[in-house]
Amino acid sequence: MFYFIAFGWIIGIACMGQAFTSILELSLPVNILLFIFLFLELIFYRKISTYLFKFLCCSSAFILSLVLGLNYADHHLVQRLELREKQVEDVTVLIYVKHISELRENSFQQKIEVLNRKSKPVQWFSSVELDQGDFELGKYFRVSGKLRPAHGYATDGSFDIEKWYIQQNIMGNLKVSTFEEISPQEVQQFGYMQYVKQQDTWLSQSLVWIEKQRLLIRQFIQIQPIRHKGLTLALLTGDESLLDKNLEQQFQRFGMSHLLAISGPHVVIFAVIICWLIQYLIDRFKPDIYLKIPRQYLLIYPFLSCVIIYCAYVGFEIPALRTLLVCILGSLFILLKQSIKPLSLLLLSACILLFFDPFSVLSAAFWLSYGACFILLRIYQTIQNDKLEQASFYEKCKHYIGALIESQWKIFIALFPLMIIFFNQISWITPLSNLFAIPWIGLIIVPLDIFGGISYFFFKPLSTIIFQLNDLMLSLLLHFIQLLDDIFNPQLYPIYLNIWALAGLILALIILFMPKGIVPRAWSILCIIPIFLGQQSSETFEFVLLDVGQGQSIFIRNENKKMLLDTGGSFDEDKFSIGEQVILPFLSIKNSRKLDILILSHLDQDHSGAYFKIKNQLYVQQLYSNEILEDQDHNQLCERGKKIDLGSNIDIQVLLPHIEDLTKKPFNKNEMSCVIYLQLAQAYPYQNYLFMGDAGWETEFKLLQLYPNLKVDVLVLGHHGSQHSSAYDFLKNIRPKIALISAGFDNRYGHPSGKTIQRLKHLNIPYLSTADVGTIKIKKNKTGQTGLRVLRNQKKWLKK
Repeated sequence: MFYFIAFGWIIGIACMGQAFTSILELSLPVNILLFIFLFLELIFYRKISTYLFKFLCCSSAFILSLVLGLNYADHHLVQRLELREKQVEDVTVLIYVKHISELRENSFQQKIEVLNRKSKPVQWFSSVELDQGDFELGKYFRVSGKLRPAHGYATDGSFDIEKWYIQQNIMGNLKVSTFEEISPQEVQQFGYMQYVKQQDTWLSQSLVWIEKQRLLIRQFIQIQPIRHKGLTLALLTGDESLLDKNLEQQFQRFGMSHLLAISGPHVVIFAVIICWLIQYLIDRFKPDIYLKIPRQYLLIYPFLSCVIIYCAYVGFEIPALRTLLVCILGSLFILLKQSIKPLSLLLLSACILLFFDPFSVLSAAFWLSYGACFILLRIYQTIQNDKLEQASFYEKCKHYIGALIESQWKIFIALFPLMIIFFNQISWITPLSNLFAIPWIGLIIVPLDIFGGISYFFFKPLSTIIFQLNDLMLSLLLHFIQLLDDIFNPQLYPIYLNIWALAGLILALIILFMPKGIVPRAWSILCIIPIFLGQQSSETFEFVLLDVGQGQSIFIRNENKKMLLDTGGSFDEDKFSIGEQVILPFLSIKNSRKLDILILSHLDQDHSGAYFKIKNQLYVQQLYSNEILEDQDHNQLCERGKKIDLGSNIDIQVLLPHIEDLTKKPFNKNEMSCVIYLQLAQAYPYQNYLFMGDAGWETEFKLLQLYPNLKVDVLVLGHHGSQHSSAYDFLKNIRPKIALISAGFDNRYGHPSGKTIQRLKHLNIPYLSTADVGTIKIKKNKTGQTGLRVLRNQKKWLKK
């Protein structure tokens, strides 16, 4: 019964923010009634004798728990969404600083608590230039700067920065221009007396003191004569400020990023070291205390204290919190002399964690942490079942090494679905690299790191020596990783499975990892059949206007043929790459790294800059552009009259520019954009599409002369809706059913122009902008019906 309730609660909270959950939203009294009914079921469950009633009871308990979890999560989500910022504006706010800064390339980034913005204090990220310095911990400041809301690229496959902000409880970004320290007395005069009193409590002061120690140890490690300062600091406190970006990327390619996070083993190792020292002192000076209090009961209290202190020291990250909850619950079971069921303990800790912080479910760390723990529990049970008491030392070592190897491939396989769900990519070398790295880091590097951290508070010269020894151990690890890199050069491989294939894979893994005899393991083969059936789709045509910020990229699929029109591009693709962060993840989800057609309407950075960053990771059968690219094969000019083949029931042609205009140098790049016209056979209501690139009034005038009766249902406005495109007469003549605008949020050009929007409104032409609604999709089903959807309507935190 408990398992049904626990899984229902976890799954219900996991549905947080989904659009479909609105139909299950219930009032508070109804939720209370459901909880009472669930409680009564739990009480009377043991009195039920028939299997049928037990099944009905468990099923109803699961459903009730799921609905309660869903409503609980959405209630908290709505409250948090009300606190987030939505507009760009200049602000002056009062802040309190309780978190250390994170070093960036040209600035300090720091969490700040803003007092005078909402009905209660909220957290923002602040960014301060290096020459201005960062905020001092435990102080109040009056800060001025530009406030920006969290706004990411609402495109399938790209990192959901808005979800991350909600999960981290960050409500906005502040680019600081000026700041000055103010006294607590001044803050009280502004009406925040209660807040100041709260920060003066021993608990709040203790947390600030811990943050100050984290800052001091970062500064101490910075001046040490060691090579791997960033890795040393990250493994000790979770602070990644000094971490080299190339090393981070290498760990990602090897599937070892989880080793950079403070996880359960870090916490337990620290607690075990301290408890071992305490036990040594007791055994040496006061062993008779065990006559009054058994050893296991006596050591529970320092053990838990160490776990709590270290979790606070690393900022209560999710893996550390999971360890804390498991340790507290396990200790309570021991003190109450109750039997411990590992799976029940794990599920109970997950339920409690989600009760206190339901937003943890949005983090990949939550699922990966608990998933790995579940697999390790199964392996631990296997080890425990073996009779090793009489085995020799050699046989025991052989057995445990075998268990270590077994654990790596089992964890890799078991977490495979989660890696697909959260990252859409895997690294095949993960089991091999982790086989060496996990014991090396867990048994040598982390203990040395912790010894160095402890000795820092008592005898700094000893700490320096230990950190230097630890640096040598890190060098050996990194040399091994580099050797593997030189031999195999592993890369992250994109992978995507549809919902049915993914569900089948998860079910197959559940069957495989069940104890023997419950379900025949051969059934798992049936579960993975959907993977080999291919990604079947009911849509025969798909048009996607991607949200790439201030730029343009359009994906078109007709049956099994795929085309990309422009790739977008950031101002500096080396600093932040639209190609690597948006285009490639999207194409991976669509299984479209191989493109039949790529059209670059023109070579401006915001339309084609990303292509030159990712061209070696794409296979393009035919490339069209308004200029011939010297290093590209299969490159043709997109001249007027050229037909583009993308399969049956679709006609694509280039309307402009003229070939003679393209041969004149120099020419206006915007007005020489490739203007593409697409017609679908037997489609309604969106049959005819016109893509204008960056073309303006001059090109529009030519189109009216050459094609006076052009039928357009969907118009992608030229030049992102600037005032020098989409002329009134042009719009009036073609009268599209809908106008689409590809523009970036709060872009410096002011696109789309207010004048363009007024023309659309005056002509009663509906419009959508990617800046407002994210990625825009139009799909045609087998009956010819075309439907339009926008991505920001699919998640509650994406809606503006």
